[in-house]
Amino acid sequence: MDSPHGAAVKAEDFGLKGPRGWAFRGVGIDAAPGSLIAVEGPSGTGRTCLLLALTGRMKPTAGHAEVGGHRLPKHMTAVRRVAALGPVAGVTDLDQALTVAEQLREGALLHRHYDGPVRALLRSPAERRADARARIEAALDTAGLDLTTLPKGPRTSVRDLERLESVRLSVAIALLGSPRLLALDDLDLKLSDTERTEAWALLRSIAAAGTTVLAVCSEAPDDAVVVRTGPQEPAAPDAGADPAADAAPAADADTENDAENDTENETEETKGADDALAEAGRA
Repeated sequence: MDSPHGAAVKAEDFGLKGPRGWAFRGVGIDAAPGSLIAVEGPSGTGRTCLLLALTGRMKPTAGHAEVGGHRLPKHMTAVRRVAALGPVAGVTDLDQALTVAEQLREGALLHRHYDGPVRALLRSPAERRADARARIEAALDTAGLDLTTLPKGPRTSVRDLERLESVRLSVAIALLGSPRLLALDDLDLKLSDTERTEAWALLRSIAAAGTTVLAVCSEAPDDAVVVRTGPQEPAAPDAGADPAADAAPAADADTENDAENDTENETEETKGADDALAEAGRA
């Protein structure tokens, strides 16, 4: 059964092959809504590509998956609507030139755009500002980021944040859209043992509240649904195949309108997905 809060994640013989061979293959998952899913494996085993494929940002080439009842690869746009990315290098990087407050406001504006211009026009500017403040405060509370503890409060530069603070800020921005699936890459990168424990505690609390969490890591906790990635044997390109066709995420087949929206709303996420697949050997 699915949930209005969390998304069930299922996959069978799920795989993605690019011009350099398989990024990942044969992946199986069966996770209920509100699960904590850990993608465990060494760097270079397709972990990032798997995360992007399960969140609808990269088109798989083998098997299938379902996220929140939406089947992949057929309904990639629908999956993107319910899945949000936390920190993913090269895809959702924070703007180092902004302050924390500016980064949060930018995130709130982006999510308001996704809510739809008609809905926004029905509310007064004061109502929109109040709604944005409430959403930001709720997201910060869930992410465990207290702005008063930062060196300059909300005016602290993003570049001055510690690694765990940066993770919490990225999570807060992702939560502004009330996703059913939250995905994070390299969760335990550059974290001390104590910080790693705090990061997993944060993700457990989000999952316990109902949102499904998918986190790439080098070592998974015992209580997570674990998906392990490993080295893949390189595969020669099919005769007559166009490697460039493998490298580019194909258009979604939801509806004609979805295709138009994807073209209009191309973001750094899709550009980052191109880079991730091109660098599948380092994912």
